[in-house]
Amino acid sequence: MITVTTFAQKDFQGKATYMSKTTMDMSRFGDQMSEQQKKQMMARFKNFLEKNYTLSFNKTASSFKEDVKLDAPGTTARRWGNNNGQGSIYKNLKDREMIEDVEQFSKRFLVVEQMDQPKWEMGMETKKIGQYTCYKATMVKVDNKVDWGKMFSRRGNSKKKDSTETVDKKEDVKMLAVTAWYTPQIPVSSGPGTYFGLPGLILEINEGRTTMLCTEIVMNPAETIEIKKPTKGKEVNREEYNKIVKKKSEEIREQFKSRGRGGRRF
Repeated sequence: MITVTTFAQKDFQGKATYMSKTTMDMSRFGDQMSEQQKKQMMARFKNFLEKNYTLSFNKTASSFKEDVKLDAPGTTARRWGNNNGQGSIYKNLKDREMIEDVEQFSKRFLVVEQMDQPKWEMGMETKKIGQYTCYKATMVKVDNKVDWGKMFSRRGNSKKKDSTETVDKKEDVKMLAVTAWYTPQIPVSSGPGTYFGLPGLILEINEGRTTMLCTEIVMNPAETIEIKKPTKGKEVNREEYNKIVKKKSEEIREQFKSRGRGGRRF
């Protein structure tokens, strides 16, 4: 068992493994879907809904990356989510800079954001995650993630667009309730995904339909951990990236609609 005094070292580092699970709102795909079709849809989205990640961290920086598994030899079925684009999420607490390294539509992007202090509400409620005592913190924030389900659902995009409408049109702001469980026993202000800003490592995050739970922590491993800042890709901010993804997704959806009306099928 590693004691708290070990973590007080100036150059401490570690790796935390997280398991992520997301539930899906099947109603957005239409009410005519049978139970068998729902099961098939869930199987197709399994790689997107259940994932494993590794957070490598030290006192000032971290890198959060998905643990990608290759399909077994002979597997030919395509499952949405096998390559959802994410490379890593780099956070530098000293420079207050976050960079999401992501590939979409055969292009590499560096989504750069300023790390403003999150507005956490600290609580006194505690629970154990493994050997660590964790404290609860909550907040409500703007959800600026790309909603892939809405983009490709049968319902969300049925309204015909006006010829003058552009992707720059402002949409309703979506808010997201977040609950975090952090441990002061590991005094680093980081966590999974884009989360940070608490007086201890975040071991569990609950946001909307997604839960990320830490399943293993290795402190001060024998091999030195290198946390590198992503440098390859087109640099954009979050708003610019979301507009690019939305526009391209709409183009792809229109292509599918055209094929459904008698166009060429591949």
